[in-house]
Amino acid sequence: MPRATPQGQAAAAPTAVRRVLVVADHDKAGVREFEGEFLPWLEQRGLEVALEGDARELARRGAEGARPDLVVVLGGDGAILGAVRAFADAPVPTLGINFGRVGFLASVPSGHWRGALDEVLAGRGIVEPRMRLEARLASSHSPLRAVALNDAVVARGATQGMLILSFFVDGSWMTDYRADGLILATASGSTAHSLSAGGPVLYPTMEGIVVTPICPQGLSYRPIVLHRDSRIEVVVRSTGGLVTLALDGQGYLPVRQGERVVVTRHPVPYPLLTWSGLDPYRRLRERLGWSGLTEPDPDSETEPERHSDAGHGGVL
Repeated sequence: MPRATPQGQAAAAPTAVRRVLVVADHDKAGVREFEGEFLPWLEQRGLEVALEGDARELARRGAEGARPDLVVVLGGDGAILGAVRAFADAPVPTLGINFGRVGFLASVPSGHWRGALDEVLAGRGIVEPRMRLEARLASSHSPLRAVALNDAVVARGATQGMLILSFFVDGSWMTDYRADGLILATASGSTAHSLSAGGPVLYPTMEGIVVTPICPQGLSYRPIVLHRDSRIEVVVRSTGGLVTLALDGQGYLPVRQGERVVVTRHPVPYPLLTWSGLDPYRRLRERLGWSGLTEPDPDSETEPERHSDAGHGGVL
């Protein structure tokens, strides 16, 4: 049986893997060279292996052909988002081997790929079921229904003035934001755009919706976390120009004055896989540069642990 992270729930994991789709971000240094070792390693285990060299193209056209039992992404978090988008309506267990700078979604350091794949192929994969958002744009020009793993963002264009966005939760008006935009994020997205705008960090498998205003005009506006089953409506009340709705930073649609964006929890979480050597708090500490104590505590017998993921070349 698959194991879940401490605050997560077990989800479907590949206990009998036959087909593997490898999504490789060839723009990342070292990925092409890594393929020369990685692909034969999979084939030697009797697996049917397909290679996709462009995660964004995969996301654009959607999944084709035989459905894989496992998706392995070679790259960073952007490549993970592309793969997740391709399988939005029929999630496939996905493991990310990190060749990027951050690696919150692509959680396996490149130096630990054998151990992580051995666990998954033996049916001992550890699942982090990630909540997703479903966004709907009611528009006569560009009606939309889309799914996001990280976030849905309503934001102004580069040269226009501030927006006025009316914000409703479960049918009740909460406030009007005067800001550059508004970020609605999952726990996965809490370490992405929302974090850079001052939002809180959520444990990866928590189910909640983080609401973070972008550069609000008013010190009283603060990020909040709503219940996972909240129905959120964002109405564009006033704008001096272009407004866009972005899903995971990969799809942009125009939103006109008076139009409404509705965001709810998607009923099916996405099964991201991780490895047994992962400490989620160490991952936060190292990715975000939390230094801890500057000097050892004289009352402590041990120093705080300070190290990087082995085999990662120091690049996080």
